[in-house]
Amino acid sequence: MTDHIMKKTMIQDSSILKGAKKSVLALQHLIAMFGATVLVPILTGFNPSIALFTAGVGTLIFHACTKKKVPVFLGSSFAFIPVILTIKEIYGGDLAYAQGGIMVAGLIYVLLSFLVKRIGVERIKKALPPYIVGPMIIVIGLNMLPTAFKMAKENLIIAGITLGVAVLINFGTKGFIKQLGILIAVITGYLISLRLGFVETEIIRKSATIAIPAFNLPKFDIGAIAITVPVVLAVFMEHLGDITTNGQVVGENFIEDPGLNKTLLGDGLATMFAALVGGPANTTYGENTGVLALTKNYDPSVLRLAAVFAIGLAFVSKIGGVLSSIPAFVMGGISIMLFSMISLIGVKTIKNENVKFNFKNIIIMGSILILGLGGEYIGSKLGFTIGILIPKTDVTITGLSFAALVGISLNGVFVLASHIMRKNK
Repeated sequence: MTDHIMKKTMIQDSSILKGAKKSVLALQHLIAMFGATVLVPILTGFNPSIALFTAGVGTLIFHACTKKKVPVFLGSSFAFIPVILTIKEIYGGDLAYAQGGIMVAGLIYVLLSFLVKRIGVERIKKALPPYIVGPMIIVIGLNMLPTAFKMAKENLIIAGITLGVAVLINFGTKGFIKQLGILIAVITGYLISLRLGFVETEIIRKSATIAIPAFNLPKFDIGAIAITVPVVLAVFMEHLGDITTNGQVVGENFIEDPGLNKTLLGDGLATMFAALVGGPANTTYGENTGVLALTKNYDPSVLRLAAVFAIGLAFVSKIGGVLSSIPAFVMGGISIMLFSMISLIGVKTIKNENVKFNFKNIIIMGSILILGLGGEYIGSKLGFTIGILIPKTDVTITGLSFAALVGISLNGVFVLASHIMRKNK
């Protein structure tokens, strides 16, 4: 009887320990997504608490749609910022019309998921060989780095210390401590900043303990919808790149299982829900993929727990105040490592898949890298513009979206030319 009680106690203790570890890992993901997720509503006028709430609920919707297999966190999408601001100006500051446009964009995502299912995974895989996927992943990481550097420049010393602690833990430790590298580094940077007076503690003092977000329903207008819908092309390519990157980090083919159609469905439904209650559009987050790459912990349930934390945080303003008080340069320091890890995954993809450096592959990889990095590193906005007549506005396709379209198109041209040449022989 005593042995039975001891065994039961040991099982309970083990369960508690596992739960505590999972909670700490989830907290890391929450910290990684927090800054970008609340920045979008700050820039556009949406409610930050609602953005946190919809990010959490959206992540749970995504996991439900993808058989709980894909370790992804959904947060506020930056791709919609220009159209939100345009609609805000045209409709006298009423963001409900932007919500309506975003909701229709989410619906198109859902419809695209059914189209992708009909096309089939094999055709999609053929359109995305490693010499396209690898450079796309590199572009995702490198395009994020300038933002991280800009944040870090506010205080290079503390940003450097934060980055240094993360690097030391990642390469100098093992086990659970290694998995906590991001959290430990951020806490270190925060405490140093607090000691030197760089933390705005007034944000924490002014934050209410409990507050219910002011949810808001969408309004629909053909003009606002016409402005918003073309952005779907850009975010589709962004989604494709993020899911591919996530799969490369984890070592799984999520395009095949659970399927690109299911990830699109989850993203679309999450965006529709966000628009329904007053939040910005959702998208998969590279920051959290970077956390996966660093910690080597790919448990999707950790991301779901982070989503639950985000939902709770939407109602507990005091904790949100603490996270908001983390200096930008601390997050900049840790972000340099997160985004660098993403680019490294792209390099590893090219290497591990034994990509041949022949004429065709070099042309395609070079085109993706040059066009994808043009905006940040070359100084020119490489891309094209879609004109919308009612009301008159423009949507520009640049960066990863433009590079991916060019890379896939070039590959199609080379494949077609090769087929014609073989047929003529």
